[in-house]
Amino acid sequence: MPESGGPADTLPVLPSLARTFRAFAIARALLGVLLLGVQSLLTLYAAAPPPLSVLLVCAVYALLALPVPLWRSPASFVEGPVSGRPPLPPGPIGRRGALRPAAWGATLGVDLLAFTWLLALSGQQANAMALFILPVLMAAVLMRRRLALAVASGVVLVLLGHAWWLSLTGADAALQLTQAGLVGAGVLAVAVLTGGLAERLARQERTTQASLELARQQALLNRLMIEEMQDGVMVVDRSGTVRAANPAALALIGLPPLAGFATFGLQSQAQWLPLYQVLQAAYATGVCHEGGEQLALELSSQGHVQRRHLRLRLRFTRWQGVDASDELCLMFVEDVRTWRARARQEQLAAMGRVSAGIAHEIRNPLAAIAQANALLEEELQAPLQQRLARMVADNVERLQRIVDDVLEVAPGVSREAPLIDLRQAIAQIGADWAGTNGCATGESGPLHLDLGQETLCSRFDPDHLRRVLVNLLDNAWRHCSGQSHAVWVRLAPRGRAAVLLSVASDGQPIAPDVEPYLFEPFFSTRSRGSGLGLYICRELCERYGAGIEFQPRGPGARHRNVFVITLSRVSSPA
Repeated sequence: MPESGGPADTLPVLPSLARTFRAFAIARALLGVLLLGVQSLLTLYAAAPPPLSVLLVCAVYALLALPVPLWRSPASFVEGPVSGRPPLPPGPIGRRGALRPAAWGATLGVDLLAFTWLLALSGQQANAMALFILPVLMAAVLMRRRLALAVASGVVLVLLGHAWWLSLTGADAALQLTQAGLVGAGVLAVAVLTGGLAERLARQERTTQASLELARQQALLNRLMIEEMQDGVMVVDRSGTVRAANPAALALIGLPPLAGFATFGLQSQAQWLPLYQVLQAAYATGVCHEGGEQLALELSSQGHVQRRHLRLRLRFTRWQGVDASDELCLMFVEDVRTWRARARQEQLAAMGRVSAGIAHEIRNPLAAIAQANALLEEELQAPLQQRLARMVADNVERLQRIVDDVLEVAPGVSREAPLIDLRQAIAQIGADWAGTNGCATGESGPLHLDLGQETLCSRFDPDHLRRVLVNLLDNAWRHCSGQSHAVWVRLAPRGRAAVLLSVASDGQPIAPDVEPYLFEPFFSTRSRGSGLGLYICRELCERYGAGIEFQPRGPGARHRNVFVITLSRVSSPA
């Protein structure tokens, strides 16, 4: 496929001009061979053989006409981008080139000279007049109208001159001039009509080429759009063979991007059997649920089994063929988490604005309650009353933390985040957290930091990074086994543009029915939890262009609960 975006002059040009010129060149060669053969037979067997000069002219014409289609490429006679020279004024066929001057001398000039000579040698026989139709047709099709009419006018003058010369030799002048005039009128009519038809065909060809170019660009644009889609798109036939798929679809089903796409079958691997079963059920019933089908794939990656929840939407395309296998299915593949996140995005944004307003309204009366409770606590003497006052103070403090959490993620004026060394920052956060929670970080300690030796930098507020990482460590520590390396923190680059920060725990796997709601606000599995921890982590990550997601590992892995933060990588200053 040609590269897109280049100028029009870089495209292949004048295919019709080259093909038409080749057809005329072959016709000239055949005409030359025919003339030579007929004159040879007449010389050998006719009672009144023609002069040897006529045979000589036919032989020379055949020798000059034969090499053109046999030894020379037709494109060599075309002026323009094909030959690498500046284009001449366009002819009827093609707008970016015309016949080179050398082609005129090799074709039209030779034809006119040879046929004029044959007409002069034929005497009063007018059979040679029909030969002039070939150069006239060639000029009308391949040259501009003005030049074509000039060639036709020259032929008419030759015919009239020949008729006048015959009248001087004793022939009937009226008859010769009438015959020459009629033939000349026919030559002019052929030139005009053929030129008009050629121009019309040329316009249609240019329109077709423009339409094809537009269609090619549209197809290229559609292909780029499909390849850049975050949702997967696959074209699957009835037998389960994937005939086409975009990179997102390949990534969702656990395949690396293919340099050259090769078809594969969904039934070829056990991990894709749920896809194949949904496809076969849809083909059997002919029903595609508008809401899509949800399924789970057990994908193996680097020795670990990862469970991925997908949502499928199917659309059938029936070809007008006899074979039922021609029926294709367009399969849209989406990650359930991404789909649910998009579905809740507007709702959460609206709820965030409302929550921020409510939090501002709660803060003032909450401060008044705390102050009044503190003053009242100073006056209370009974143990039971003091206990109730402490309960009020504890719950006021809890409400204050919730208000602060809500205001932390409320939309505000964004500021440019500083450039930090992730390895150094995470090491310091991990050490502080381990000291606060009494968790050892040695070789046999529950907390293991795998930060590598490479300096990795990103733009992230250090306090916000501390808050995100501490929240993930608290959750991991709360549910881990407490054994050696029960909580694993790993920092590693992903290419040149991203950094992966993962926090893994060896606790009990998170239930599948809980996983979709992990990052929703006010959702918690603890009775006294606010349900804002992971929600705040996600909001803070998105504030700095990072992303956080839960990537569970399958059976056989020790650390099955893994939270992965993807940060943008920035080159460290020299």
